[in-house]
Amino acid sequence: MNQMLQDAEVQTPEAEEVQSPAGAALATSEPPPAPTHPRFAKPQRVAFVQSSWHRDVVEECRIAFLAEMEARHVTNIDVFEVPGSFEIPLHTQILAKTRRYTAIVAAGLVVDGGIYRHEFVADTVIKALMDVQLRTEVPVFSAVLTPQQFHETEVHYDFFRKHFAIKGVEVAEACANTLHSLERLRGQVAAGIVG
Repeated sequence: MNQMLQDAEVQTPEAEEVQSPAGAALATSEPPPAPTHPRFAKPQRVAFVQSSWHRDVVEECRIAFLAEMEARHVTNIDVFEVPGSFEIPLHTQILAKTRRYTAIVAAGLVVDGGIYRHEFVADTVIKALMDVQLRTEVPVFSAVLTPQQFHETEVHYDFFRKHFAIKGVEVAEACANTLHSLERLRGQVAAGIVG
């Protein structure tokens, strides 16, 4: 097995070098350029509401979300922390009613324990977030996750930290794309094209 790995390493092609007009060697295996994202016509302000239950896991979502939103030209983001996922919908509703935010993102980890079953809490939170979105017309995004199996072990913590980082990027993409879509739609409504 080790011999196979060593052979594979030996056969790996090296980056080709190309001579520039000035004679300097340039590597052709440069990393691809960062994707360019469209800019918004108007400034966007987003609220990120996260539960403090399992903060070390959930914060990975926030960190990845903030980085991806910055890449997508949204830097005006306010972060709010609540005790648990069950408290997220009320905070989201109050924030939506202020009309200060063009979108709200919720993040939390719901696991077994306490007086409620985790499926009940997760379902209740998701339904309440959808209700807030429909009542206020402020888009609300959820990264509130409930794993089938979660054990207080380092292996599970590591897995879910990585999973929440992925979810942070995904929810940022969904948020930015929706904000662009709504910006276009509202512009069409204002111009009388739609409606």
